[in-house]
Amino acid sequence: MLLDASASGLFPIAPTPFTPDGRIDEGSLDTLIARYLAAGATGVTVLGIMGEAPKLEPEESLAVTARFVAGFGRLPVIVGVSAPGFAAMRWLARAAMEKGAAGVMIAPPTHLRTDDQITGYYRQAIEAIGADIPFVIQDYPLTLTVQMTPKVIRQIVQENPSCVMLKHEDWPGLEKISALRAFQQDGSMRPISILTGNGGLFLDFEMERGADGAMTGYAFPEMLGEVVRLQKAGERDRAHDLFDAHLPLLRYEQQQGVGLAVRKYVMMKRGFIASDAQRKPGSALTAAARAEVDYLLARLARHDPRAAL
Repeated sequence: MLLDASASGLFPIAPTPFTPDGRIDEGSLDTLIARYLAAGATGVTVLGIMGEAPKLEPEESLAVTARFVAGFGRLPVIVGVSAPGFAAMRWLARAAMEKGAAGVMIAPPTHLRTDDQITGYYRQAIEAIGADIPFVIQDYPLTLTVQMTPKVIRQIVQENPSCVMLKHEDWPGLEKISALRAFQQDGSMRPISILTGNGGLFLDFEMERGADGAMTGYAFPEMLGEVVRLQKAGERDRAHDLFDAHLPLLRYEQQQGVGLAVRKYVMMKRGFIASDAQRKPGSALTAAARAEVDYLLARLARHDPRAAL
């Protein structure tokens, strides 16, 4: 099933589980899939920035994709195919689709600065991978340093019919969501799905601004999915109450450089993965940091029993 503009709900950004010696942990891949499905995932994204994609060999990337496609069945699997050159991007995009992926995600390279450079890059990328593959724009200026205005995103969408989704990770970015939805309302941009990232840090209000769901990582994907569902049901206070209980841990996990280490540590404690290892080069939590995370989990457990580990 190909990805389209109706996609919504929870698309976790999956970490890649490794054994302590750096091998891909296939058993943890299966456990991770099962736990995401139990958490209410409506799709999944693999080989993203937090999936340590640049550390994988091409064959490993394809094997991880195939495992998630098999595990998620009819639910969509999006594959990050960003690469320094279009040849590698095309190979992974075409190979992933042959394995059953629903679409691909493309992030702009960090050297792009002007609007024309950004829109031109996406035209060339789609020419390279093929206009038959649905794709997601990844808008993540905090890490990628590429600034996409709402008008630039609208131009990419209008020029490329295979663009069906925006992964929105601007910060601050609430006004950008409102601007894009306004373009849809006035007819100047066709409808697309908007899923949001940034570790879920602004998910509560992003949903109120018109986001369709979350495409991000967090050690409690159940919370992300529940906030999305509660907001869609109009239960604003319940959504914010649940979100607020998790906010201290969300904030801690958002630290640049150690965020993945925090997430993998908690996911290991929760039984999502067997080890919190990262493939080298990677960061690890100090004893003091692990103690701080354990303290935050104990506090969270007062409001959410899933944190009682």
